[in-house]
Amino acid sequence: MPTTKQLSERRKARTRTRIRKRSGGRPRLSVFRSSRHIYAQVIDDSRGVTLAAASTLDKALKGKLKTGAGVEAAREVGRLIADRAQAAGVREVVLDRGAYIYHGRVKAFAEAVREGGLSF
Repeated sequence: MPTTKQLSERRKARTRTRIRKRSGGRPRLSVFRSSRHIYAQVIDDSRGVTLAAASTLDKALKGKLKTGAGVEAAREVGRLIADRAQAAGVREVVLDRGAYIYHGRVKAFAEAVREGGLSF
């Protein structure tokens, strides 16, 4: 029987395979959430370069947030990554939610990114 980690890796691989097929050359917006923080990166897979990054550990957000693990923290990181991506010249991305379902913190993050001006 597969372990929890193996099942998570399988879900992540399945999501990334779909993203590669449907990306159309757009950068990938990858989100990772832990029990204490949330992290995001805009990655250009064709060049293997990170174009923009943000997390709850950034100095811009560190003093603003009560905790890095809540829905409000995810919204703030979403707004910040949208601003940084647009500054890097990115307007359209593909959301890589990894092994996480589109719910809670991931959904709040994605909605904030859309409000910030990125489309996916």
